[in-house]
Amino acid sequence: MTLLQIMPDHAPDEVLLRTDDEHRIAEALRDCGVAFRRWDLRTTLTGTESSEDLLALYRSEVDDLCTREGLRVVDVAQLRPEPGPEWEEKARQARSTFLAEHRHAEDEVRFFVHGTGCFYLHVEGTVYAVVCTAGDLLSVPAGTPHWFDMGSRPQFAAIRFFREEDGWVGDFTGDTIAARFPDLDALLAADA
Repeated sequence: MTLLQIMPDHAPDEVLLRTDDEHRIAEALRDCGVAFRRWDLRTTLTGTESSEDLLALYRSEVDDLCTREGLRVVDVAQLRPEPGPEWEEKARQARSTFLAEHRHAEDEVRFFVHGTGCFYLHVEGTVYAVVCTAGDLLSVPAGTPHWFDMGSRPQFAAIRFFREEDGWVGDFTGDTIAARFPDLDALLAADA
């Protein structure tokens, strides 16, 4: 389920808004300069598809977005559970990579094809936790402080869009704010 939870940056337990209504989500994010919309899902995915298969499935949308927004580099980031302790270590390392607040020199544009991940946007004294699921397209403006959580058992595939090859490289702020906010697992457990 796509979800938005808004909290003051000084009070992570205070919820200003929590909604799964995509129109309210888009409106709230638009107010802070973030674009959110949904693409129609082509088919139900198993999570075992290759990057090439996922890109082929959404080729027309990918090409259209690249043309309209001047994006030149497209790839797929995906993680799915695998048997064995090697995967657990790989998942832990992948999760920890972007759990600290950072920003990028260009817009961060992601389309979730499968699974779940959460972007935490730190904008003007407020944290917007955006739980993205299959069909969600999120565009975070360059320079926006944020962090990303893929959960304790990552399972997602997202098409990533860039203008330059190094567009994904994060500039970490050094702020420990992410440690004070509920992680993806806690956000989802609140509805259970």
